[in-house]
Amino acid sequence: MRVLVTGAGGQLGRDVALACESAGDDITAVTHAELDVCSRDAVLGAITSIRPHTVINCAAWTAVDACESDTDRAWLSNALSVRWLAEACRIAGAHLTTISTDYVFDGTKATPYTEWDEPNPQSSYGRSKLGGESEACAAGIGAAVVRTSWVCGQFGNNMVKTVMRFANERPELSFVDDQIGHPTFCADLAPVLRRIAVDRRSGIHHLTNQGVASWYEFVQEIVEAMGKSREMVLPIKTADLQPPRPALRPANSVLDNAAWRLAGMPTLRDYREPLAELVSALS
Repeated sequence: MRVLVTGAGGQLGRDVALACESAGDDITAVTHAELDVCSRDAVLGAITSIRPHTVINCAAWTAVDACESDTDRAWLSNALSVRWLAEACRIAGAHLTTISTDYVFDGTKATPYTEWDEPNPQSSYGRSKLGGESEACAAGIGAAVVRTSWVCGQFGNNMVKTVMRFANERPELSFVDDQIGHPTFCADLAPVLRRIAVDRRSGIHHLTNQGVASWYEFVQEIVEAMGKSREMVLPIKTADLQPPRPALRPANSVLDNAAWRLAGMPTLRDYREPLAELVSALS
């Protein structure tokens, strides 16, 4: 399979490229410097020349708080760019898989969100990512949208790396206990993204590792995997964060992987297993 991976300099993009490479695909993995998906001309030129069978779009602007102060950049990076990709895929006859987020929901639901729940994003980041979903789904090319949450991996910056650094520098750590979700690991997610691309699946999918945790509980698991005491992590409330975060976070980010599960596909592992592997690899 001839695959184009955009955003291949990011943590998820790098793992997706590795998963495709290990499967024997003819892989072209491009970083932002190599292909700016915000440029229509660049996107059309790349896809019509490479002629991939499938495009896995991992490019995005994920600086959640920064999106609040630069909404134009958020819409260009996370929504309009998907329009360019979908347009180019239509011309080349390629399938498109694009990544979205739990931030498309407001987080007020008492139970996990399914793919058929109505989005209601509360931040510029969430609104721009929902715009990208709309561009993919409206393109008429059978694109797949994959919503995921709390992504961590061996490459790039993420919560696991941040916590490991802080835990080696400080006696105590404070994290919020009133936001819950599914921590998700690139090493597990990447092969499934490739599977979706190979199968040319369409529509919206929720894909996360299993196991619900608050950020406080997740950080406890991280420090325990490091061989440290869970007691060094203290719970706080989102309202007590100083300084307050510009972007609203959904209190409930739990995504039911319903479409994948009901299709008879195996769900990703409990997050504690890839967490232990990642901490070991980073130690």
